[in-house]
Amino acid sequence: MFRDVIGQQEVKQHLVEMVAQNRLSHALLFLGKEGSGALPLALAFAEYVALLPNKKADPSAGGMFGEAVEVKLPGTPEAADAWMEGQDAFAKAAGLVHPDIHFSYPVIPKKSGDKPVSTDYITEWRDFVKQSPYGNVYDWLQFIGAENKQGNITAYECNEIIRKLNLKSFESGYKVLLMWMPEYLGKEGNKLLKLIEEPPADTLFLLVAENEGAILNTILSRTQLIKVPALEPADIEAALVARARVDANTARTLANASGGSYREALHLLQHADEDFGTLLKEWLGATIRYNPSAQLKVIEELARLGREKQKQFLRYFSHLIEQALRLEVLGGTPAEAGLTATFSPTELDFAQRLNKVLHAGQKEAVATELDAAAYHVERNANAKILFHAVTIKLFHIIKNGVVVSV
Repeated sequence: MFRDVIGQQEVKQHLVEMVAQNRLSHALLFLGKEGSGALPLALAFAEYVALLPNKKADPSAGGMFGEAVEVKLPGTPEAADAWMEGQDAFAKAAGLVHPDIHFSYPVIPKKSGDKPVSTDYITEWRDFVKQSPYGNVYDWLQFIGAENKQGNITAYECNEIIRKLNLKSFESGYKVLLMWMPEYLGKEGNKLLKLIEEPPADTLFLLVAENEGAILNTILSRTQLIKVPALEPADIEAALVARARVDANTARTLANASGGSYREALHLLQHADEDFGTLLKEWLGATIRYNPSAQLKVIEELARLGREKQKQFLRYFSHLIEQALRLEVLGGTPAEAGLTATFSPTELDFAQRLNKVLHAGQKEAVATELDAAAYHVERNANAKILFHAVTIKLFHIIKNGVVVSV
């Protein structure tokens, strides 16, 4: 339901109004970075559409794709939720078992020689969505035991989609296909072009993606874009307090460090007991003093953290850099700058220390290097080599205010 989606009030309102005002395209692309809630939004919308009245029994009533509609539909997300709860098929839609809502997502073969399709993992999919609606594709593939295998939406899956959507609807009168991560559609996605361009009557495609550039242009051109922005820190903070039972101060710190991603906030919560602050001080101290033996010790410690914790560490450092920049730009004391309500005392102290050794341009250069390092960690770069290179770059940025290529 829409109320299960964190924040994103404007997007929710837009979706409900598209239906109420008969402006709904037959193919929508929900585009948002991981943790922004694009998947929960698409799930709530799929649920809503599947419960809409079946007008096929009364041709004069029209349909949902531009024709006249006589039925008065809800005008707000809150009203839509209340309306859905009164429908006979609500439990099926909410339980992800509605016969007219179909799902497609990256999968792997269960055994060698298999021709995998999404329905092979439908039980796991329902469990994953209920447990981790803000998870990313890495979380999903680990959930199904993919380990290092690459997930795909295969040609067999495309054929299965074509078959399903050419069948008559079972209950609602509308058929909905929700495809998560169309970036994993290779050239096989061209099999779906005709179906997306000229779909059967009362058929809705919902594509949920993170990277627009990785989607086939031929598919992009056939969809209406729904942009899902990063979450506001206040919305993440409220969700952490209500859903994860986090105290308000901790929730505020995590929300500010999450970069607009509820998934990231939850990961930071899991590692809240990690002493990243001490490790960061050791790394910067060894870097600034140019102490090779101390640098090597910290680099080896960073390499032992594992990929997920390495990303958390780099994002923690980026968060502190961002705070230092805000403090520098706003000027004055933290209280005068209005930052004491959003930053913890430890973070404020660190930000002030950073401002003593780095000017704005240097902080921006450091942030760029940290983002690049996180990118390479995500792609399984050798941790020791990577952190050694970053250490050298940071030394030159801090000492000389320059960026070097290593």
